[in-house]
Amino acid sequence: MKKYNVGIIGYGWVASAHIQAINATSNAQVTAIYSSRPQNAAELSERWGTPIKTYTDLNLMLSDEELDIVSVCSYPFQHKDHAVAAAAAGKHLIIEKPLALTEADCDAIKAAVDKAGVKTCICFECRYSSQFIATKAVLDQGLLGDLHYGEIDYYHGIGPWYSPFRWNIRKEAGGSALLTAGCHALDALLLCMGNDVAEVSSYHTKSASKVFEPYEYSTSSVTILKFSSGRIGKCAAIIDCLQPYYFHTHLCGSEGSLLDNKFHSMKLGTERHQWSTLGVKMLDSGDVSDHPYQRQFQAFFDAIEENVEMPLTSLNDALTTHRVIFAADESARTGKSVRLL
Repeated sequence: MKKYNVGIIGYGWVASAHIQAINATSNAQVTAIYSSRPQNAAELSERWGTPIKTYTDLNLMLSDEELDIVSVCSYPFQHKDHAVAAAAAGKHLIIEKPLALTEADCDAIKAAVDKAGVKTCICFECRYSSQFIATKAVLDQGLLGDLHYGEIDYYHGIGPWYSPFRWNIRKEAGGSALLTAGCHALDALLLCMGNDVAEVSSYHTKSASKVFEPYEYSTSSVTILKFSSGRIGKCAAIIDCLQPYYFHTHLCGSEGSLLDNKFHSMKLGTERHQWSTLGVKMLDSGDVSDHPYQRQFQAFFDAIEENVEMPLTSLNDALTTHRVIFAADESARTGKSVRLL
């Protein structure tokens, strides 16, 4: 089995989680890091337990023929330029969410990837969490019957106690409550409900708390989705709440319901007056060190080895989610529903 060499673009908070997860897989290791700030190669090599080259010239790193994969961990507004450059250099791509902050930039990444013929993994890693692996299994087994309603919401107060706050507050950097973080919840909603979103209506507002005053954009949004199947869904993205992290999930079907890690199923004959419980680890932290990157990255490296598309979190999967996000943000901005199908 080939051992893939991975280069990191942008050495910050999320990059550390990527490096740890990549090095923990069976067939990849981080061997290069590009950062606009000079890094000490010897110190990084010692910290991560593998020889690492450091660069302040991205083109120089991308010219390394021994580098197979690049993980884009830079600021979201830089993703398009970095991903396009890496694809043009023939490198497979891991790209942190959001893929990009505009639909045009997402399309540019898609065009570059298609032209280069490289494979992609987009960091909607919640699809690889124990919680959503179990949730999807419940759905695929038909234990809830036919879904008609679902809501998945993201509650996480991203204030000054959180390291990305310093740049996330800028409109040009964070984008919107959905783009900067709520995208995980909307992506999970599509995983459960389907991709056939026909119409989107969204509303946004902002907390009066002085804590969140520096934000240049609305930090709370609620999006209603109408699917061509007749299903309806709701996604709240609340990054100005003062409470513990909460990834709320509620799915209702013709044979039962699921609430977070609890469910009731008529097919199984579970007790109607009390919930049955799924014994899974919940998505209960916004810290990237707690995210299931290792499982996702292992699946990506295996997909490259087998020359197949990345399961669950390919570029095409992510593009579908982003197009719904952009429609939702347009609806919130204009006060009008946006049709997609």
